[in-house]
Amino acid sequence: MLQWMIAVPALLALGGAAGYLVARLVMGKRFDYLELEAKARARAIEQEAEKLLQRAEIERKERELEQERRFAELQEETQQRHRNLIAQEREMERERQKLRQIENRLEEKRRDLELLEEQKRRQVEENLARIEALASMTREEAREFLLQRVEEQLESDKAALVRKEMKIARDEARRKANYILAQATTRYAGEFAGERLINTITLPTDDHKGRIIGKEGRNIKTLEQLLGVDIIIDETPGVIVVSSFNLYRRAIATRVIELLVEDGRIHPGRIEEVHEKVQQEFEEKIYEEGENVLIDLGLFPMHEELVKLIGRLKYRASYGQNALAHSLEVARLARVMAAEMDGDEKLALRAGLLHDIGKALTQDFGGNHVELGAELCRKYDEHPTVINAIYAHHGHVEPDSVESAAVCAADALSAARPGARREVLESFTRRVGEIEKLAKSHEGVSQAYAINAGRELRVFVDAGKVDDNRAVLLSHTLAKEIEEKIQYPGEIKVTVIRETRVVDFAR
Repeated sequence: MLQWMIAVPALLALGGAAGYLVARLVMGKRFDYLELEAKARARAIEQEAEKLLQRAEIERKERELEQERRFAELQEETQQRHRNLIAQEREMERERQKLRQIENRLEEKRRDLELLEEQKRRQVEENLARIEALASMTREEAREFLLQRVEEQLESDKAALVRKEMKIARDEARRKANYILAQATTRYAGEFAGERLINTITLPTDDHKGRIIGKEGRNIKTLEQLLGVDIIIDETPGVIVVSSFNLYRRAIATRVIELLVEDGRIHPGRIEEVHEKVQQEFEEKIYEEGENVLIDLGLFPMHEELVKLIGRLKYRASYGQNALAHSLEVARLARVMAAEMDGDEKLALRAGLLHDIGKALTQDFGGNHVELGAELCRKYDEHPTVINAIYAHHGHVEPDSVESAAVCAADALSAARPGARREVLESFTRRVGEIEKLAKSHEGVSQAYAINAGRELRVFVDAGKVDDNRAVLLSHTLAKEIEEKIQYPGEIKVTVIRETRVVDFAR
């Protein structure tokens, strides 16, 4: 551009027509070039604008299609809900019609009875005169005779009528009960997962197996003694197995081993340190889990001890069925049933959740979970219906309310459905629990663990109360008591462990 500005004045300076023509020619070409360049830019701008318009139009159409799709989905969902409501209203109307029909039949029967009474009275009056004329009876004697005959006939008719109406009432009650159960089971779709006796832990490398075993087996021995579980290390690459009938101990052991593997430092001192830390974490965790359950169900407030025990139910199984999952299932089924019978839904939900709360303590303290649960709920001022449901669901007392009866029915549904429970597993867990309880009943025993699928009992004693001689005697005594009091296959190895530990700190 600068070159053109310099060239044009120079050409004009030449003077004359020739200079003018040359300058105009040069300027015309420049103007043509600028015009072409401007047109090219204009076309580029127009094309870009066209593309932007096309893109905007496509986006607008896509938004419209998305809005139409969403509107269609909402419309379909609304129509489906409407159809469901119509179906429910029709079902309720059919129920009301059937009830009206029953009421009408009862009313007809009542009118028939009144008519029979009237016929009886007229018949007695008509026959009195005939009998007086044909027999030697007085009027009063004839009246008594006729009344007795007619009364016998009417009693027979009444009995037949009552039997018929009672059959209709029983059939109607059975049909209504089946309807309520069907409504509860179809409206609640709960998940079910059976509890196992093992947890598997994946290791980063097979070298970690050797580190878990430790020199001369010190690490794995410490783990099994401290955690009360079996640790199975086989040829399966990258995996070890933690086995125990006690879900809570097994969960703690699994977490301890995972933290040790992640940290990399595995030795007896570190194992004890991590175990103590994990135990504290689990105590806090079970309260949080119980609190989350109550938040989901909307059952606050509740005493904090009961909240903790609800969380502990997650680590308790009955006949292979997780106790917390079973309690939640019973609670939700009971709520649906109570709603169908015009009961208190929230009270039924609370009673269903707490009906097996005693099972959170039976593994540690023994005893009957019904008595333990009722005592706990009575101690923490739970509603009388909750306590009645705890007793009634195992037949100790009769249900005294709609909510309590709903809990009993829901408990039977949850426990009796196919695949819900496994008898063999429960008998095994009961046996090993009895073995541990038997060992803990002796003086000086601080802890006892049944491991190796119940084939070994490890008993830890207080070194200050039990000397070496008494440890030998205790092992022999326990073996004899297990033989006499507990049924078991094969043999059980009894190991009594006595150790003295002295701790001091260098400051």
